Amino acid sequence: EYALNQTIFHYPKPYIALLDGITMGGGVGVSIHGSHRVATENTLFAMPETGIGFYPDVGGTYFLPRLPGKSGYYLGLTGARIKAADCLALGIATHTVKRDELATLLDQLINADYTHNAHSTVNRILGAAHKQLADAAQLPQHASEIDRCFAHTHVEAILAALAAEETPFCLEAQQALLKKSPTSLKVTLKAMEIAKTLDFNSAMEQEFQLTKRFLAGHDFIEGIRALLIDKDLKPLWQPSELAQVETKRVEEYIK
Repeated sequence: EYALNQTIFHYPKPYIALLDGITMGGGVGVSIHGSHRVATENTLFAMPETGIGFYPDVGGTYFLPRLPGKSGYYLGLTGARIKAADCLALGIATHTVKRDELATLLDQLINADYTHNAHSTVNRILGAAHKQLADAAQLPQHASEIDRCFAHTHVEAILAALAAEETPFCLEAQQALLKKSPTSLKVTLKAMEIAKTLDFNSAMEQEFQLTKRFLAGHDFIEGIRALLIDKDLKPLWQPSELAQVETKRVEEYIK
């Protein structure tokens, strides 16, 4: 899977992904690294891995810290779900179209002449098809709050900052974080901090090592049990508190 993500990232030809529906986890990995990403009114984008005791992989540690401001840290840690307008505002999507126009768009792409400049041809077709959707972007309205709170390099400090803001948006984000795996939160934050300085291939190598360590740990198995198998939505994280996740433990994941 990570080799596939690398292939997409470096692919010389236009790579066009249609984000029409749920785009999460692996679905993000096979779309976000391509040259063109087209969202519809049905798009629901998220990287929810901290909620299953994992971390935002498939290149998530690379692209999330490169989103505007600290929006990627917000998305990666809370697992928040966003729609097409926010995807476009953050650069996750390059274009938006209505779902009922996808068939026409596909027909135009299939029958286009790519002999001269393929990327320019795709840009022209998608540019002509681009439509502003009805929903307005929400995250830009909270950009200052996100940037203030998620600028901290410790999860505990982020939680304290969110509580201090005392706005519904920040309190909702705080409550979301409190439900996540403490280990996942601390490792994810550290991994993103490191990956924002790495090239893509190095970030993917780091993720491969991270994945092996998460698979050998407790929380990923427990998160899958609680959310996907038994569906009791009551994961028993180990450790259960952020304070119990020591720096040494985080460093053992990222070597």
